[in-house]
Amino acid sequence: MSLIIEDGSGKSDAEAYISVTDASTYFTNRGNTSWDAIATDALREAYLRQSTDYMTQMYRARWEGMRYTEDQALDWPRLDVYRDRWPFPTDEVPIEVQNACAELALKASSGELAPDLTQGVIREKVDVIEVEYDKSSPQYTRYRSIDAMLSPYLSATSSGACVGLIRT
Repeated sequence: MSLIIEDGSGKSDAEAYISVTDASTYFTNRGNTSWDAIATDALREAYLRQSTDYMTQMYRARWEGMRYTEDQALDWPRLDVYRDRWPFPTDEVPIEVQNACAELALKASSGELAPDLTQGVIREKVDVIEVEYDKSSPQYTRYRSIDAMLSPYLSATSSGACVGLIRT
């Protein structure tokens, strides 16, 4: 089955934000040959679907604005989104969202993007070897480069705690 790409019209059956061809161009332009090492286009399409699913799971509540139509399959296109204080067109998917989809697809080719979490190990001792893990480190992989790429389209209030300062 051919991958259905969101083109900014709010498709009800869209599966990804970027095509295999456009993802290939993106990686080629950056000198990254890892995408070419994936055996088939069918596998590349599967990874693009996985990356889009991940983006929906991780960013749906954090995007600025609201979905363009009730029936669209994906989170983009959106209404009431501003980039650098200018309204973003409601009939487009930002290039950063497309590029993030490609980057996450490449990461998906190396392993699961959102693996199940397990109990964090505080201390492990085998004979004389001992390991203690940082209690405050996240138990899951956080893709900082993806977060940074998407930051212009994420709501500042939904990404974490917001603390106001009042001076007297």
